[in-house]
Amino acid sequence: MIHLHPSPSSVPPAAHLNSICYSDVNSSLPSVPLLNNVSTPTKTHKRPLLAAKFCSCGRRHFIESAAAAVLPILYPSAASSSDSNNYLDMLKRMHPPRPDWYEEFYALVLNSCTKSYEAEVAVYKSQLFASLRGKAKKVLEIGIGTGPNLVYYTGDTDVQIFGVDPNKKMEKYARAAAVAAGLPVENFKFVQAVAEAVPLSDCSVDAVVGTLVLCSVKDVEMTLKEVKRVLKPGGLFLFVEHVAAKDGTILKFLQRILDPLQQTLADGCHLTRETGKDISAAGFSNVELSMAFLSNASLVNPHIYGVARK
Repeated sequence: MIHLHPSPSSVPPAAHLNSICYSDVNSSLPSVPLLNNVSTPTKTHKRPLLAAKFCSCGRRHFIESAAAAVLPILYPSAASSSDSNNYLDMLKRMHPPRPDWYEEFYALVLNSCTKSYEAEVAVYKSQLFASLRGKAKKVLEIGIGTGPNLVYYTGDTDVQIFGVDPNKKMEKYARAAAVAAGLPVENFKFVQAVAEAVPLSDCSVDAVVGTLVLCSVKDVEMTLKEVKRVLKPGGLFLFVEHVAAKDGTILKFLQRILDPLQQTLADGCHLTRETGKDISAAGFSNVELSMAFLSNASLVNPHIYGVARK
């Protein structure tokens, strides 16, 4: 069942709305185990911004090394196919290693150059994260990046965040963001992996968060299957994504022309994906989705944001 909601009226002037519609693993989070005996590739990559305000996509995907003492992982998922027996295989296949300098540079850029975007999108994120406060104790964030969403857990010291991202260089920034938000050190874990292969057991988290992730994953359908797999019954998937502009518009014309270049320079980020349709067709019991245009996103518009329930 899909509910289409108009965007709220309490929006900053710059945002014009159209109605539509998470490394150290020496400490542990008690009830979500990780895979045993795994090693972590030392190189991954993150897509750079194509140009100022061109792609604010600052997070993407999943998981790194972990000990069995940390969160529960069985890995019986669609991603666990005959040609890929563990999440590290999938990491290498979906997100081949990049030079360390690239990884570091990209993480630095994301940590430094997306502040205006985050300030503008905060009005929508605040609405979404309000639905988790006091209700979700175990949260998985795919493509956590430098941790810009961790600020929304400020004051919630009981929540346990498991953040995954293919770029290991993101970890130091994400940890700093967790500390700034007041999260206990033992309540935050960063693991290197991709969203198509999440090293968590079935029905192990209360919520999954993904912001600016589905634009760049290799397989959107597989990612959404993983989201549903790890969610407990009734669990929530919070999302914010940029999607293709309306057909026939100048913006859509420009997106089509620049999409190949964007994918090359921005780590696989697509300008023309219909992510709202993908989420709606993924088999969630309920989807609430709205749309917004952000002045700080330029060609990466419009945005969809909402909540899907397993």
